[in-house]
Amino acid sequence: MKLATDYLGLKLKNPLMVGASPFCDNIDAASRLEDAGASAIVMRSLFEEQIDYEQRALSFLLETPSESFAEATSYFPGYSEYQLTPDHYLRQLGLLKSTLRIPVIASLNGCRPGGWTDYARRLEQAGADAIELNLYQLVTDPCASGLEVEESMRATVRDVVSTVKIPVTVKLSAFHTAPAQFALSLEQAGAKGVVLFNRFYQPDFNLEDLEVEPHLRLSDPAELLLRLRWLAVLSPHLRGSLACSGGVHNREDAIKALLAGAHTVQLVSVLLKQGPKVLTILLEGLRQWMTEHDYSDVGELRGALNLRRCPDPAAHERANYIRILQSWRV
Repeated sequence: MKLATDYLGLKLKNPLMVGASPFCDNIDAASRLEDAGASAIVMRSLFEEQIDYEQRALSFLLETPSESFAEATSYFPGYSEYQLTPDHYLRQLGLLKSTLRIPVIASLNGCRPGGWTDYARRLEQAGADAIELNLYQLVTDPCASGLEVEESMRATVRDVVSTVKIPVTVKLSAFHTAPAQFALSLEQAGAKGVVLFNRFYQPDFNLEDLEVEPHLRLSDPAELLLRLRWLAVLSPHLRGSLACSGGVHNREDAIKALLAGAHTVQLVSVLLKQGPKVLTILLEGLRQWMTEHDYSDVGELRGALNLRRCPDPAAHERANYIRILQSWRV
């Protein structure tokens, strides 16, 4: 039975990989995930703000930020609060590459063009097999149009792609007006793949202190449905790779993502909850399901349930929406 898959031009032994997470902070943890069957691993994000912070420090501007940025800097973690400094990140990347046999993908997290994108070259030099560019941004400026925001993101992708020879994939939010068109435009800008989707972490209110409190909640299977929808929409149209990130917790979830069109499935929350052993269980479950359904190659099931054969996906989507609402009875 063939589980091997191609992702961003990288040959992976199976479609189950580890998404951006703290696992790469510890060499032993990363090795145990590889031994359990992980086909690739993504490092936690290195943030635009970290790199800019360090660059200002090197320019002796750390203690005297410009007036326009002074208030904004108070919102971000202090330099010591980041788990990996930029230099430590590069050293850890080198250690992972010297220890692991599977591809190691670096993660850059930012939202606008700037000098920080040049750091992609240093990640490549440190041995990264690919770069996952995480375009996390919540637009709160009522004067900023969607076109302006997306063009800024495309420019960021072009900047990163132009500095490296290794493949670059883009981790997207689901909240674009036309995700399909935007994904295609990112491919035209040089991206070799798209990761669906970034998880927006929702803050809560502390009623005693009257402050906003950030909360980290791990994903649950209900989040997968949004990924399945857009994997099915995008997979017939994109030439590059598609990764599903968020909501995969059992073999059925992973299989559904592949049927919708994913080349790879990124796992994080289920690994944090159950440990590396769950990877072995999921892989065995995938093999068993493929045997039961007469599949000998994972490529045969990829995209089998996407919208390639649907003549009018928009009408199909709206028809299902109406049908679901009409199913309620009081």
